[in-house]
Amino acid sequence: MTIADSPATAARRPATAWPLENALFSAAMIAQRLPWTDAPARALGLDALTRGGVTRLLLAHLRRTRSGRPVALSTPYGSFLVPLTPGDTEGLLTRADEAGALGPASGLTAGGQRYGLSPHAPLDREAAVAPAADAPASAAMDALLAEDVDRAIAARRGDGTLEWHAWYRDMLRLSRRVVAGAGAAPDTLLSEVIAVTTAAAGDRSYGAGSAALRRRLELHLADPDPESLAGRVMARGADADAAAPALAHALALVSEAAAGTALQALALLAAGAAVSPGDAVGEALRRYPPLAAAVYPVRAPFVWEDLAIAAGTEILRAPGWLRRPGDSDGTVPDPIPSALCGDPAGCAAARFAAVVAEAVVRVVTARVRPVLIAPACAAARLPDTLDPRTLLVALQDLADPGVHEDHRGRAGDGRVTVGTPTAVPVSAYGYAPASYGALAHASADRLERHAESLAACAGNSGWNGDETGERFRMALLGHAERCAEAADDVRRAAKRLSD
Repeated sequence: MTIADSPATAARRPATAWPLENALFSAAMIAQRLPWTDAPARALGLDALTRGGVTRLLLAHLRRTRSGRPVALSTPYGSFLVPLTPGDTEGLLTRADEAGALGPASGLTAGGQRYGLSPHAPLDREAAVAPAADAPASAAMDALLAEDVDRAIAARRGDGTLEWHAWYRDMLRLSRRVVAGAGAAPDTLLSEVIAVTTAAAGDRSYGAGSAALRRRLELHLADPDPESLAGRVMARGADADAAAPALAHALALVSEAAAGTALQALALLAAGAAVSPGDAVGEALRRYPPLAAAVYPVRAPFVWEDLAIAAGTEILRAPGWLRRPGDSDGTVPDPIPSALCGDPAGCAAARFAAVVAEAVVRVVTARVRPVLIAPACAAARLPDTLDPRTLLVALQDLADPGVHEDHRGRAGDGRVTVGTPTAVPVSAYGYAPASYGALAHASADRLERHAESLAACAGNSGWNGDETGERFRMALLGHAERCAEAADDVRRAAKRLSD
């Protein structure tokens, strides 16, 4: 018998915050929109004055003054019931879900705007965890991801850094392959429909988007790829109509985890904050959950322990704000389900998405070494936010930190070979002038090699045949000269930055 079931316990309303506490909590929420405010505090070593530090101090105060119980807070973004510990958050939402009292959850941005979440749909747990069941299953998953990971690595910029939009595009392709099969990998429309339908969750247009998504998925479920999640689900007896919502939800979560969480995990590995792909993904989800804050409307009254929760209440879950030092020691609920999905009862699709993100990191680090260029951080002082869209991560080949000879254009062979981006200066770290100097030196070398290969191409006898060929030769020589001049300019700037 729980406290709530005891006849001797009279349910009471949650405590209400004082006006000053409301004002401070509102200020902390508004400050989430201003990431630049962290820089002065971190530069002075005053982490308690960063946005995350101030928020955690305020929540610690509320825990002391309210005995750790949930408190009702009023903010410019609405009035919320805020659980103050991860355990209370899980218990409160689980009880509300069991009572059938919750409406569809919505995400809450740092700017206070609400957005739709991918509607939760139960997924066969055996099919979801199969890729992580044992070493052969993990190896099979790695092999499945290899083509798209190689594509992403090959799309590096000339200095070896990853460009977010290219990485995101390749990870969406990987996600479609893993969830819906090899035939869905080139189906970019499927990802577009997923994004539009998720954004419309809770709106009047959701029904039309959901129908379009179902039609798009049916194209790949008619003959499911046995190596994909869809193939495993269908092999276990599910029909297409029942499997489609679960697979759509899985694709939305896998896309988020493969693109965002995996890149954050690579940054954590590069910073020395994790020692393995699994640790890195778990730490990324704990520190930087994609679903940073979610709002759960209460549609019917219910009682949790000794608290009576009224209809119309909105419960705010913000796992990142409740994180405290030592929370990774296993004494708090598993962060993976709530970091990706808003369902209080847990989500097999979220677990599968974490498995895919770990596999992405594992395959990437088997081929290249991540180097964190920006933001500048160390394992002991990680930032409170790590937006994957603004991360600058370079990938350095494992075989040789330098540039291999066979990557260079060979004078006299008449071919232009720009060279693959394998040389990433290990010393490049953060935004310091020396960091840019190291990258600029590598860029100057590449420009010089490109000039040499253009000149070699212009020297090929194949241009001798007619006047048009000679014009092309002159154009190539002009480009070669400009590249050589640019290399000299960049090298001078690099020397100035490095001195």
